[in-house]
Amino acid sequence: MYKAKFKYGQQTSDFDEGVLFFMAPGQVFGIELEKGTTHRPNGWMILIHPDFLWNTPLAKTIKQYEFFSYSVHEALFLSDKEETMLTGIASNIEQEYHANIDRFSQSVIIAQLELLLTYSERFYQRQFITRKIANNEILARLEDLLSDYFKSGALARQGLPSVAYIASVLNISPGYLSGLLKSLTGQSTQQHLHDKLIELAKEKLSTTSLSVSEIAYELGFEHLQSFSKLFKTKTKLSPLAFRHSFQAP
Repeated sequence: MYKAKFKYGQQTSDFDEGVLFFMAPGQVFGIELEKGTTHRPNGWMILIHPDFLWNTPLAKTIKQYEFFSYSVHEALFLSDKEETMLTGIASNIEQEYHANIDRFSQSVIIAQLELLLTYSERFYQRQFITRKIANNEILARLEDLLSDYFKSGALARQGLPSVAYIASVLNISPGYLSGLLKSLTGQSTQQHLHDKLIELAKEKLSTTSLSVSEIAYELGFEHLQSFSKLFKTKTKLSPLAFRHSFQAP
C-alpha cells in the first residue's frame, strides 16, 4: 500500500492508478508521499521542451487540445486497455530518445506524440459519454445558472456572462466545460449561450409589446445592429420579421 497525493497547480488530489493529465508550460506539479508507504507509485511523465516542437506542424496543432488547461479533478481515467495502449506509445518514445540520433529521430518522436494526443482526445470524448450522470448534473447546474442570471436582470446591467465566469461558478475549467458541451450538444459554450439568448429574445418578441431596441437593451446589447445580426444568423429572420410571423394576417 502507498499513500500519495499529487499537486497540480494550486490543487491537490489523491493519487489514483490509471489517471492521465496534461500540463502546459509554467504549471506546477509535484508528488507528496506520506509516511509509512511501502512502495512508490510508478508511471510515465513526458516532458517536452518548446524548442523541440519548433517549426513542426505539432507546434500549431497542439494548441487545439483543450485538455492542457483542464483542472486536476478533470483528469482522464483510463481503462486497462487504454492505459496499455498509451504506455506502449510512451515506451516507443523512450526507446527512440535513447537510440542513436539521426535525421529521423525528431520526426519519429513527433509522430508518436501526435498519436498519443489523438488517442487522448478520443479517450476524453469517451469519458464525456460514459460519465453521463456527472455530466448531466453539470448541464443541469448550467441551465439553472443561466436561468437565474437571465431572471435577475443582469443581462441589461452586465451583458452575457463570460465563459470564464460560468466555469468558475460550476467549479470546472473553461476548456473542460467547452469540451463537455461539444461532446453532448455539438456546440461550444459561447454558442450555447447565444442559443439561450435567442430563445429569450424570441419569447420577448412574441409575448411582449417592447420595441426591438428595448429588447436588445434588456438582453445586454449596446447596439441594436449587433442584436439584429446575431438574431438573423441564428433564425434566418430579422427580429421584426420574426415578430410579424406571430401577428394575425
